[in-house]
Amino acid sequence: MSDAKPPIIAEVVPTTPNRPKKVAGRWRKRLLLLVTMGLIAGTILWGTSERPMLLRQPEEIVDRFPEGILEVARDVDAEFASHAQEQGLDVAPTAAWNLIARRLSLALVGNSLSLEEYRALERIEESRRTAWWTEYLLSEQRWADQFAERWTRATVGTNNGPFLIFRKRKYQQWLADQFHKNVPYDQIVRKLITAEGSWIDSPEVNFLTATMDEGTNRPDPIRLAGRTSRAFLAMRIDCLQCHEDYLGNVRFKTTDPEERLRTGAQSDFHELAAYFASVRMDNPFQGLRNEEGEYRYRYLNASEETVVSPNVPFDRGLCNLEPGDRHSLADWVTHRENRAFARATVNRVWAILCGRPLVQPIDDIPIDGPFPPGLERLATDFADNGYDLQRLVRVIVATQVFQRDSRLLAGEPTPEHEEAWAVFPMTQLRPEQMAASIHQACRLKAIDASSSIISQLEMFGGVRDFTQAYGDRGEDEFEEEAVTVPQRLLMMNGSFLSDRIDNNPVMNASTRISSLSSDDAKAIESAYLATLNRRPDPEEADLFISRLEGKTGDERSAALGSMYWVLLNSTEFQWNH
Repeated sequence: MSDAKPPIIAEVVPTTPNRPKKVAGRWRKRLLLLVTMGLIAGTILWGTSERPMLLRQPEEIVDRFPEGILEVARDVDAEFASHAQEQGLDVAPTAAWNLIARRLSLALVGNSLSLEEYRALERIEESRRTAWWTEYLLSEQRWADQFAERWTRATVGTNNGPFLIFRKRKYQQWLADQFHKNVPYDQIVRKLITAEGSWIDSPEVNFLTATMDEGTNRPDPIRLAGRTSRAFLAMRIDCLQCHEDYLGNVRFKTTDPEERLRTGAQSDFHELAAYFASVRMDNPFQGLRNEEGEYRYRYLNASEETVVSPNVPFDRGLCNLEPGDRHSLADWVTHRENRAFARATVNRVWAILCGRPLVQPIDDIPIDGPFPPGLERLATDFADNGYDLQRLVRVIVATQVFQRDSRLLAGEPTPEHEEAWAVFPMTQLRPEQMAASIHQACRLKAIDASSSIISQLEMFGGVRDFTQAYGDRGEDEFEEEAVTVPQRLLMMNGSFLSDRIDNNPVMNASTRISSLSSDDAKAIESAYLATLNRRPDPEEADLFISRLEGKTGDERSAALGSMYWVLLNSTEFQWNH
């Protein structure tokens, strides 16, 4: 017999399922689902709550303008009233509070009111809503970001600039920080003109590096002279870089009492440019530095280049002008007696708030006038109060001119009415304003500093993509342009709008309003408040109620989404008025 042992066969014993564990696992999943649904429902209810919670409570915000601001506003209004009377023009009455609030939101944060913000304003006494909303927005970071974007266009343009040595986002963020801290505007401009160092460590240096070309080691003095004169002095003297001003379009003040003005010369432009000739970047790690250098240029009809000494085109006795010293140039540009500096700033802030500047083009104010009503009074107050941008905003908002309706009590306003500011001018929303307003209208909660980073990034990315597709106005953002057929088609058929009105119970306002408002009239009212920032009139309400009547579920949501499409494509939504 063989001594081999038979193989041991392991007996496999089937295990009995652990039923309690499976039951517990299922309940955990169900509980997680219930908690998730509860959070979503809670967020929706919070977003549609009749008691909205903004970043700051009403009692934390001043709800009236100081008497000093109201006094200046009355002076400005008196000048406009006299001007309208001289032309025999009727003046529009004060607009409804919600129209004024919408103008403020478009100007200071770049989009119209959210449903949450509208309801918060309704809880403030009506006579104090304008002042309260102004103070609320000026206390937020959003207004500083919006103004920084506008100033970035004016000072460095809309191009991305030279690779590696220009950081537009850092520059814009630096401007926003200065505005939010309410740093006097003359100090901001001084830092831009005299900037030194790395474009990363000293973001203001990007004002200079934006003009650098590949392969060069210095900013372009000619472009910097153009930027300085246009953005800070509202003077278009660029034409002088090539020839004398034979037509007399550019005139400067003189010290000769018998010859108060003179025509511009080629040397006026190049002497200004010469202040930037000493800026160099020999070491990229150290950034820009001041080094000895000279500015050479061959003038028209000259046979060879000559060395050009730095100088300013007018008011040369305002301060001690050291040759080649950018600090001297900054002293002169921001000097209290340099009226061009204050006028240029007032004109730009007025344009941002009202959609149209007092003087058009915005960067071309004749040094000898004539000046429109209000400009000189506002410029004086701006300079007298330390170039305080926030105060300037308050003064303009406090005027009757800003708060006027865009319609007359009787008859239709004419171009003469708008030219004289007898009515508030109607202007098309800029592409980025339209994109941000659509995005905000399709979200019930205000997209502000309290919003999630995802919401803020979604807003930023959506506005950027829409603006690229729609067409950016660039530096000429206040020039009137007709809407093109492709732009209308983008609004009517583009994915930017359709994605925000399709059936989405978590993100889209139309779906959330449909699911939470069983009453058709209430749903329509919420849609109007979120989009047009007003309640529907009876005829409009009846029309849309008939479209929603009897519909439920997805069908009702689709009908409300179609209503959103109509409102967002309306002229009323796409214009500031």
